[in-house]
Amino acid sequence: MINDKVLSIILGGGQGSRLYPLTESRSKPAVPIAGKYRLVDIPISNCINSDIKRMFVLTQFNSASLNKHIKNTYHFSFFSSAFVDVLAAEQTINSGEWFQGTADAVRQSMHHFMSHEFEYALILSGDQLYQMDFNEMINAHEKSGAEMSIATLPVNEKDATSFGIMKTDEDNIIQSFIEKPDASLLPDWTSNVSDEMKNSGRHYLASMGIYIFNRDLLVKLMKEKGTVDFGKEIIPAAIKKHRTLSYQYEGYWTDIGNIDSFFEANLGLTDDIPKFNLYDNNQRIYTNARILPTSKISGTLLDRTVIADGCIVHAAKIERSVIGIRSRIGSESTVINCYMMGNDYYESLQDVQAQNIQTFMGIGERCFIKNVILDRNCRIGDDVRINGGKHLQDKETDSYVIKEGIVVIKKDAYIPNGTII
Repeated sequence: MINDKVLSIILGGGQGSRLYPLTESRSKPAVPIAGKYRLVDIPISNCINSDIKRMFVLTQFNSASLNKHIKNTYHFSFFSSAFVDVLAAEQTINSGEWFQGTADAVRQSMHHFMSHEFEYALILSGDQLYQMDFNEMINAHEKSGAEMSIATLPVNEKDATSFGIMKTDEDNIIQSFIEKPDASLLPDWTSNVSDEMKNSGRHYLASMGIYIFNRDLLVKLMKEKGTVDFGKEIIPAAIKKHRTLSYQYEGYWTDIGNIDSFFEANLGLTDDIPKFNLYDNNQRIYTNARILPTSKISGTLLDRTVIADGCIVHAAKIERSVIGIRSRIGSESTVINCYMMGNDYYESLQDVQAQNIQTFMGIGERCFIKNVILDRNCRIGDDVRINGGKHLQDKETDSYVIKEGIVVIKKDAYIPNGTII
């Protein structure tokens, strides 16, 4: 079944500098999460679970790995109109520029969208972690008679200063908008929320960056030149002229915009009852169906640890960590508060000898690794000690970056035996 009313447009984001070095060689939607998925799998899976199976992913930076992942993952029936297509910035007769912002990306790609029949455009971000049934939002949009809808999340006073805040009337129609208000202004920006949200002190409605536009309105807005961003320009102006619904969402949602939020979102998956539920039959997260063996664990004490397929683990202890596909961890090593993305392939002993490689991919023996993100295909030698934390100052070397106390080992990096960070 396909919801033919809706066309989904997933915004891949810009250069992703706040997620550097994870975005050094890949676009933001292609960043691996939860040990086996990519960020783009989240909005795509939410769409598939909502029977929305016509999707465009807009990107322009380092899109090769994203293209490969989508091509290898999302295959629909030959007799279906379903698709997931990547649109990178391209030169046309009308435009020869890079995407200048979220709205400009949609504007430059409109000729692709208009070749399809649809009543509503669902515009999503490619770097958020959440599970939502978009049908409920679409139904609310239709029932309200709105031309545009914005998904909003009730937030508390502390968080409200970091978001665009909406003020609504009793029918959840948005009356006004303010971008990242000063705390002194907040008393005038409360809206009607559920009793549960009120009891949690969440009186303010923050934009989640999820929009529904009626087709005619999207066409009209995209013809207006000079605006390049939805959140800062299109939305504030359109609210004043067009009936706009606030669709309140009260589930788990986080914007993975920087290394700190990315790190915590991944480690949060190790909680006894994680806020983001990977084990829900009705809200599955889809990804590349790799044919990998089961993981093999020998003599390791595991506590609050998620381990993906195809791993070989001999560590002494792993605590509150996510261990990605094909990871290898040597004996007597300790791993605490880490996200190890894993490896793209297996190395054989013959390959290592032929290429004169001194260290296997993965973590060596007798290592202590804490508060670390290890990107794909890292080589950590024996007796390495990496103790991340707030005591470390931000810095960058050829093989790692330290941001807010989190040590990020770069993709394909080599950390020699005995290194201390």
